[in-house]
Parts: sequence; structure tokens; C-alpha cells
Amino acid sequence: MIKIILAEDQKMLNSALTMLLNLEADLNVIDSLTDGQIAWQQIMRQQPDIALLDIEMPHLTGLKIAEKINAQKLATKVIILTTFANKSYFEQAVAAQVNGYLLKDHSSEDLISSIRAINDGQTIYDPELVQSILSEVANPLTRQEQNVLQKMASGADTAEISTSLYLSRGTVRNYISAILSKLGARNRIEAIKVAHENHWL
Repeated sequence: MIKIILAEDQKMLNSALTMLLNLEADLNVIDSLTDGQIAWQQIMRQQPDIALLDIEMPHLTGLKIAEKINAQKLATKVIILTTFANKSYFEQAVAAQVNGYLLKDHSSEDLISSIRAINDGQTIYDPELVQSILSEVANPLTRQEQNVLQKMASGADTAEISTSLYLSRGTVRNYISAILSKLGARNRIEAIKVAHENHWL
């Protein structure tokens, strides 16, 4: 029997996941919680085989719980189950040595098979997320060009960018020209669109 503590602050999803997992003969959700701090306390007390954690929860995030489990060298394996296909969150999870990072938009069958595989010692990261991160192109803009682009994206014109960044208008125009060239954009709107698509903004 695989003992699981589930921490998910959306009560309806928490109940549904608990019910779903408990239908499996070899899975047992021994506790389901909506508060991160309480979840951490129960993980320490009950030492489950698997901690199935959402990221954003009251008082303590799933990532912080994962870090604590790693720091305490608990035998509990950690699975992050989240809606966030976010590079920063994923990197934090890998640094915390989580055993799984799964997205909520996959099927219940995928989740159940992943829990079993992770309990058997496998590490599973959502392949779509890994692929999207690996395929990200390096940002070609310098830090100051990124600053100018951010101002452009917020709707500032050349004069406003000049004032806010303490640059001459000629210098701002030079930066904008460099941004358009590097991003292969014909105008500011296209440059902002390209930057958003590549997660540079």
C-alpha cells in the first residue's frame, strides 16, 4: 500500500483527487490538507511514502515543503502537481530534488501510473514542460535593451522612456532600433509580441 499525503488548497479538487486515488487498491490517501504549514507538520508526523503537493497554498508553498523534506532527508518522495508550466517554479522544484513535477491538465490515469512509478524509484518530469524549457531561445537583448522593451510594453513613448530611464531620447531611439533588429520585428508591437512569445517579458 502506497501511503499518500495530499496538499491542495482548492477544496473541490482536493476532495476529487482524494476520492480518485482511494479507489485504487494500492493507494491510500492518509491525509488531505489545504494549508501548506499543516501539510508539512503532518508529513513530518506521518512520514508518508508520497507527498502530492500543489505549489500555491496558504502559509507554505509546495516548493517550500519540498525544500524542507529534502533538507530533513525524509524518505517521503515528493510530487509537485500544478497548473504552472513555469520555468522558475520548475527550476526550484529540481533544486529541491523533487521526484515528480506533473501538470494538472493530464489524465487521472497518467497521475496514478506516475505515482506508482515514482514510488518505485523513478523520477518523472512533465515531458511537455521539459521540452518547452529546453527549446527556449536565449534572450538576445542586453539588460538595458530589456529595460527599454519593458517600458515599451507598458505603453511608454520615447519621451517617457527617456525620462524614466535617465537616457537621452536619441539613446532611447538607438536602443529601440537595436531591439527591433535583434527580434526581427518591423515595429514596437511586433517586438513586444515576439518577446512575450519567448517569455522575455
